[in-house]
Amino acid sequence: QLPSARELALRLNVNPNTVIHAYSELERRGITYTKRGLGTYVRPEVPIRKLREAILRQAAEDFWGEVQALGLTLAEAVRALEEVAHDCVPEERDQTLREG
Repeated sequence: QLPSARELALRLNVNPNTVIHAYSELERRGITYTKRGLGTYVRPEVPIRKLREAILRQAAEDFWGEVQALGLTLAEAVRALEEVAHDCVPEERDQTLREG
């Protein structure tokens, strides 16, 4: 069972509507199903890879919407993602240090 939209929004520090939209998209793609009053569940036959790809795709679409709203370029968006990876992911930081 997935956490409630409100609970996940609090954990991720995002707008609950973003989570609701993502959950709706997962259900539309046949990855999850909702039991009214009980919650949202991942379909047991869905491979984890497909689920991860769907979640990443939704996050990318949301990110791109923010990039466009801010009037930024693709290069600026890529640079921001690279900075986040460098700051937050030790493997990326280590790889950059080896390459630099």
